Amino acid sequence: MRLEILPVPGIGHVSEGDDLAALIAGAAPWLRDGDVLVVTSKIVSKAEGRLVDVPADGPERLAERDRVLAAETARVVATRGATRIVQTHHGFVMASAGIDASNVDKTRLVLLPVDPDASARALRAALRDRYDLDVAVIVSDTMGRPWRNGLTDVALGVAGMPAIRDHRGEVDPYGNELHLTQMAVVDELAGAGELIKGKCDQVPVAVVRGYLDATRDDDEGARTLVRDASLDLFSLGTAEARAAGLHEAATLADGVGPTPADPTAVARAIAAVAGVVAPGTVFTHVTDEEVRAGLAATVADWPAAATGLVLGAAPTPVGRADLVRFGADLQRLRTALAAEGVDSTLLPPPAGTTASATLAL
Repeated sequence: MRLEILPVPGIGHVSEGDDLAALIAGAAPWLRDGDVLVVTSKIVSKAEGRLVDVPADGPERLAERDRVLAAETARVVATRGATRIVQTHHGFVMASAGIDASNVDKTRLVLLPVDPDASARALRAALRDRYDLDVAVIVSDTMGRPWRNGLTDVALGVAGMPAIRDHRGEVDPYGNELHLTQMAVVDELAGAGELIKGKCDQVPVAVVRGYLDATRDDDEGARTLVRDASLDLFSLGTAEARAAGLHEAATLADGVGPTPADPTAVARAIAAVAGVVAPGTVFTHVTDEEVRAGLAATVADWPAAATGLVLGAAPTPVGRADLVRFGADLQRLRTALAAEGVDSTLLPPPAGTTASATLAL
């Protein structure tokens, strides 16, 4: 495969109501079937009228920007000073919901397109129907990446090709079957286009030539790139996750239930937290009577490095470094128990021990 990345200069300023298909076809009469157009979302938003008037400066501008950001936000992920990472109504997680103040008049803000996939489909259809061009279209925008400095363009919308190249089920040259490999090819093409577009060169469209043999309509669009919430392991920033956990733990009902806890429900709660607690910690369920009757005697026999008494079980000796996390582990378990409908009480550590707390059912 040999790829070419070609700029489309000469499009100029884009205003609300402008015909993007006409602007692109006029600036790039050399387009061919099978080309992939990487179109900056900003000109799509401008043409679609996704602009908001704001004061040019001062506290009024900041207040209005905050109001606009709140309207574009489905969920706050993390906040650090003036930086806000949020999930948009599209499902994208990005800084400031993609609201942009660059390459636009100082009294206006540019919002993301309402439906980037629909915008890509409309542009593709216009180029096909009016100019007899069969091309794929990617609507791109700039994002940061967790754990990595720097920005790159990614796809917000796509038409004319699948967003993901799925290698699962294929066999590599060494005979290994691939089980997880799914390549976000439209993100890679968006990043390639950004290499020649840039932020200050006023080249909002790039063409990647040589990747596609033929276009293909795909109803899924770029929304297939949005990870399902049930699979999101990093849905909150560190500080936000800690605050949410403390709040949830603080609102748990305090007190053991009127009837003995169902051992099956307790086992499910233990299984739910077993993978995230301090290494070496073991949760074992015994009856309420055994907890209360055996607490003092058991504590007296604890080794110096024991972390505590969990659910009335015999303590599990682990390293002292794990003692710091033990209280949080108990709160995790309390939350899991509450989800199973099991009431519990977090007791203070017995005097003269190294335990951080005791959980009674």
